[in-house]
Amino acid sequence: MKNEDFSYTPREVAVLSHTPLRLVEKAIEEAVIPVRLLRPSIGGRPRRLLPGYAVGYARLIGRLDLSLRRDQKKRLAAALAAFGTAADIPDRLEIAPAVEIDTARLLGEVAIAAARYREARDRLIVSDPGIQGGTPVVRGTRITVYAILGRIDGGEGIEEILEDYPYLTRDAVEAAATYAHAHPLVGRPGDRPWRRAA
Repeated sequence: MKNEDFSYTPREVAVLSHTPLRLVEKAIEEAVIPVRLLRPSIGGRPRRLLPGYAVGYARLIGRLDLSLRRDQKKRLAAALAAFGTAADIPDRLEIAPAVEIDTARLLGEVAIAAARYREARDRLIVSDPGIQGGTPVVRGTRITVYAILGRIDGGEGIEEILEDYPYLTRDAVEAAATYAHAHPLVGRPGDRPWRRAA
């Protein structure tokens, strides 16, 4: 399997594929999508990571207008895993004799957008205990990912954010918003974290 990069959390897969988290959790529970545990350096819980093709799998299952048996789901996941990148997935994919999925229509740009997010996330989102108490920020700034998501949720567009922070890029804003959506703050709600942006 070429695409076993294990770089997305289950919640990232759900957000990127625009499907409910329960669909992703079911794929894990049924052992259709493999999981790799990433042990934290000190304390904390291990993080579950899924392979890159999990985004395409969740999107396809979420948009299919039919029920698949577990063996058919595994066959679909294996077929997706066999391709190296989203660009390599053919426009049609056979999941059973004489049953094909129109992957081009069902996936759309989701798989490519997921790969773009991963690259931007790894390059631009950092968590340092010395900056904002370890809350994830855009690299080279003190702007938290939650501040960016809060502004977007508040009705601001990316262009407005870029006007206020001209040193940010569109990739940084999009990656920060997606990351914040996929990694919500936990614990008791306090004041609004986007008010402490810079």
